[in-house]
Amino acid sequence: MGFVGSSARLPAMKPPLRRTLLSVAAIAIVAVAAVAAFRGRAGRTGEDGAPFALVRRGPLVVDLAEDGEIKPAEQLTIKSEVEGRHAILYIIAEGTMVQKGDLLVELDVATTVDEKVNQEIAVTNAASALEMKREDLEIARNQAASDVELAEQDLAFAREDLVKYEEGEYPNKLDETKGSVTLAEQELEQAREKYEWSRKLHAEDFLSESELKGDELSWRHKELSLATARGNLALLETYTHKRELAKLRSDVRQKEAALDRVRRKAASSILQEESSLRAKEAEFNRQRQKLEKLEEQIAKAKIYAPMSGQVIYSTSNQRPWENSEPLKEGVEVWERRDLIILPTADTFVASTVVRESALKSLSTGMPVRVTCDAIPGKEFSGTLARIAPMPDNGRRWMNPDIKEYPAEVRIDGGVGELKNGMGCRLRILLAEYEDAVSVPVQCVVRVGGESCVWVKTPRGPERRAVEAGLDNNRFVRIVSGLEGGEEVLLVPPLAESAPEGGGPAPPPPGG
Repeated sequence: MGFVGSSARLPAMKPPLRRTLLSVAAIAIVAVAAVAAFRGRAGRTGEDGAPFALVRRGPLVVDLAEDGEIKPAEQLTIKSEVEGRHAILYIIAEGTMVQKGDLLVELDVATTVDEKVNQEIAVTNAASALEMKREDLEIARNQAASDVELAEQDLAFAREDLVKYEEGEYPNKLDETKGSVTLAEQELEQAREKYEWSRKLHAEDFLSESELKGDELSWRHKELSLATARGNLALLETYTHKRELAKLRSDVRQKEAALDRVRRKAASSILQEESSLRAKEAEFNRQRQKLEKLEEQIAKAKIYAPMSGQVIYSTSNQRPWENSEPLKEGVEVWERRDLIILPTADTFVASTVVRESALKSLSTGMPVRVTCDAIPGKEFSGTLARIAPMPDNGRRWMNPDIKEYPAEVRIDGGVGELKNGMGCRLRILLAEYEDAVSVPVQCVVRVGGESCVWVKTPRGPERRAVEAGLDNNRFVRIVSGLEGGEEVLLVPPLAESAPEGGGPAPPPPGG
């Protein structure tokens, strides 16, 4: 069931405290007023003096009354985007109508400006180091290309020397040595034949002994020359050729290995210089980004209006338990702190909270009547637009046992009259009946899990179970169990003193 208090308001009080006081006052006022009204209307009391209320039948409006606060339906919240805490140097007066591009707030960022000067020096040094490292990389690349080219040339020469020896020098040397052996063999054969001829001539005394000795000596000399030539040929084929070939082949392998080492060393040198260059580039980018961030922070110290509208300070909308210092020059603000609110539309909403017990009776789309103490005699119509799915835990510090759900009512009209932050009274229409049976809410009590009233009979008040419907905190609708014109006890006895089984109840107190 919904519960409605008195419509009287205490403008100087905050909504939570006002709601508590109004609830207490409402209960007392309703009880007293109901007793007085129904005594006067019914004009009946029991023989023992117990007051009775007449069960009425007719139109009944069931609504839920809540306090609320007027806000723009759509608004833009401007926050501080400067890191850290900074004092306000300038802030535009609240309520000012601004145009897009007007200066709203300026923060003190003198320290950031000093950091920017030092950061510019750091960026210049990083740029110089980066340029030097680029030159070092080019030098390393040129040196590496030169070393590789020299090593490739040495390898090419070694390979050419091997080919030259295998296909030129050695075959030529071998042919030359073999030719010497052949020539020595021919000369030896000639010397031997000459010696044989000289010996025949000497035997016939045609040739002297000395001439014969000379031919014999020439023959022996040719034998020695042939032996020498054959030795040179054997030495060339057995030793000299193998050694020279192994040496040249080894030179080729050494030059190949040297070329591989030079290439690896060159690649490593270039890779090292490239890595150093990337490190310098990263450092330069880091320093430059830091400078850009400082410049961005300095630029964000001046906040301009992104659109036209009326300036509202965020502290004007803060909740009672939020003890933020009002915005003014000299006050320190921090990053992401709400500063200014600019309405983005001419329509308004009313924000409020509803208790958990009322949720089952509420649904979006219900009609709402809105009144404001600041606009007496004027009532605005609206619609219940939203009910939060979760309770507002920030309000539970006042009473941990009460769960209240934020809700929002969209108001029709109000342009030029309603203002942001204006207090209001909301009456949410839960149901409207053209013909309903109703009694004062205090006439119905719960006994044994049933809703009961005490009906006036000739034998005295008797308890009767009824089916109760919605109430408006003054009257409760009786769905079944009573008829219009009957009378019910206005102050029922305590539930625990009532008998569990029906029949007449004990006489009321004072009877």
